[in-house]
Amino acid sequence: MDADVFVIGSGPSGVQAAIHAARKRASVVVAGKPSSSSMSGTEIENYFGSPPRPGDEILAEGIALAKSFGAAFLGQNVVSASAEDGRFRFSMEDGTEVVAKAAVIATGISRKSLGIPGEKDLFGKGVSYCAVCDCNFYRGRKAVVVGNDSEAAVSAELMTRYASETHWVAWDAEAEETLARKAAEAGAVMHASKPKAIEGDGKVERIVLEDGTIIPTDGVFIELGARSSADIAMDLGVMPEMDDSVKVGSDCSTEVPGVFACGDVTGRPWQVAKAVGQGCVAGMSAADYARKAE
Repeated sequence: MDADVFVIGSGPSGVQAAIHAARKRASVVVAGKPSSSSMSGTEIENYFGSPPRPGDEILAEGIALAKSFGAAFLGQNVVSASAEDGRFRFSMEDGTEVVAKAAVIATGISRKSLGIPGEKDLFGKGVSYCAVCDCNFYRGRKAVVVGNDSEAAVSAELMTRYASETHWVAWDAEAEETLARKAAEAGAVMHASKPKAIEGDGKVERIVLEDGTIIPTDGVFIELGARSSADIAMDLGVMPEMDDSVKVGSDCSTEVPGVFACGDVTGRPWQVAKAVGQGCVAGMSAADYARKAE
């Protein structure tokens, strides 16, 4: 299968890239599963012009719009990629191969998880991996931040401004001292025990620690840092930064001609608005590059 632009990722940045590339009359193929997007299963309340609503609804509408402009969605993941003679070759899960003139990396990130009971089942129902994104949902409610590093300290201090009660679970604390002190002075209650389980009937109600402590809560923010899922970038010759993000220029181009990147994979902030904005730029840039490559 041949395409002008191949988009890796069907979250908000990838879908927006597909929309704008297709509108520029480029043939577009999109890989990835919408259900894997961090937007899936969540409530989005801070996206321009949209009232609070499920992320899956917004994604579905975006995909439908992209398809109306001619973009094709494969609904499966890329298993390998390579750059050959000015073209990019991708192999899919079912063996399908796509050769494209330009590629857009919109893979998002893979957030580090605790791997404890209840974490997966209650994701989007009180379990979050981004305090900055979801803090407003917890005004006047109880919150627990889980994590050992400075990112967790910053999130714990942040949540004290919103939640009626904030706990910080850090069993092997390595946060920068000043940040940890700020969290404590702001009122975050420290717990030096590893989390054992997150419990609740359809929503988060409590977190259980290994020392037997039970903390009633409305939300658990897991802040263990994040690693990018942009391994495919290296197959295309793009070298990720030390934090695994992909560096891009103002046109969302990477160091490799013909390869563009957008959304969470380019770094913080991990917000829908940023993902969509970069997706627009990346899609148009990729379409322009593909046209010149003809």
